[in-house]
Amino acid sequence: MSPALTWTFAIACGLCVANIYFAQPLIGPIADALDLHAGLAGLIMTLIQLGYGAGLLLLVPLSDAVENRRLVVAAMGGMVIGLVGIALSNSAATFMAASFLLGVCTVAAQVLVPFASHLAPEATRGKVVGNIMAGLLAGIMLSRPFSSLVASAFGWRAVFGLSAAIVCGLMAVLWRVLPERRPHGSLGYARTMASLPGIVWRTPLLRRRGFYQGMMFAAFQVFWTTVPPLLAHEFGMGQGGIAAFALAGAAGALAAPMAGRVADRGFTRPATGLAISAGLLSFVLGAVSVHFHSLAGLVVSGIVLDGAVQFCQVLSMRSLFVLAPELRGRLNALFMTFVFLCAAVASGLAAATYTFVGWTGVSLLGGGFIAAALLLFATEARSAVRPMP
Repeated sequence: MSPALTWTFAIACGLCVANIYFAQPLIGPIADALDLHAGLAGLIMTLIQLGYGAGLLLLVPLSDAVENRRLVVAAMGGMVIGLVGIALSNSAATFMAASFLLGVCTVAAQVLVPFASHLAPEATRGKVVGNIMAGLLAGIMLSRPFSSLVASAFGWRAVFGLSAAIVCGLMAVLWRVLPERRPHGSLGYARTMASLPGIVWRTPLLRRRGFYQGMMFAAFQVFWTTVPPLLAHEFGMGQGGIAAFALAGAAGALAAPMAGRVADRGFTRPATGLAISAGLLSFVLGAVSVHFHSLAGLVVSGIVLDGAVQFCQVLSMRSLFVLAPELRGRLNALFMTFVFLCAAVASGLAAATYTFVGWTGVSLLGGGFIAAALLLFATEARSAVRPMP
């Protein structure tokens, strides 16, 4: 696992997963173009994330059964079809269908992460996963300023058309530079899928870590789904200002490599508690900042939240990837499926909460999700758990 290949994985993950979030700061313009009521605008993100959850559950387990490079490139081909469909859609129905397809196929990123972990030695696996997750999470954070800037210059449809062209180029690069990886002792797709309920049942660590990150990521979605309209209505910002705010928030991606190093040194449990606590603190800071109309405080709140969410995710994935190498694809699929189902629900709730209750309701909603994770963390035992195939 050379540094150049690590960078390739990180950039590819970031470019793939960014497609889920391009619509987030564009919910208003897209809803206007598709004649969607403001209270239903959260469905724009919900459908993409439900598609992503379906892809995680149905496609990512294939990484334990079929050749990984071929699976990644095939999924990216589906991404291109979804992106073109969104760019050309002229109704809510076609937009939602294309968005769902895009979400399903964007799980190429979640095939790449365990793929990389197989190539990394045990002693530095946390560092490698952390670096790749930094690329993935930077893609999430940079997707919002990118889409805002492109939309302000060329319209929201151009965002998805340009991304389709980028993904086509990325497919060619990955086909050329990624090594082949054929899983040893593959069970076949049917038996691989049939093994999923048993893995969940026999792996308490998976259930616990999934809940931590599900609640953290739900809070993340609550914040970033509602911040664009907040900035527009309360601070008078246009798409350029919203893009600058999102770009500042991307600084939280720097937490991912640090989390990998912390995990490699055996400090996963205390670091998890600190990350969850920091996430809760960010919503308190955000609520106070908006009350006093402090943009600087809101920026700090976003950075702290992003860093906390990313730190917790890397710690969780490092913990899961050391359990059973032959199950990494399925463990990642199950973990991320729950996380994104939580995010999908949170996106829909966030838009409606902001529309009808305002930022105070948003702060309580996001803080409540993280408080639930903190309560479960307080019960965590130190015992090690191993899954069974």
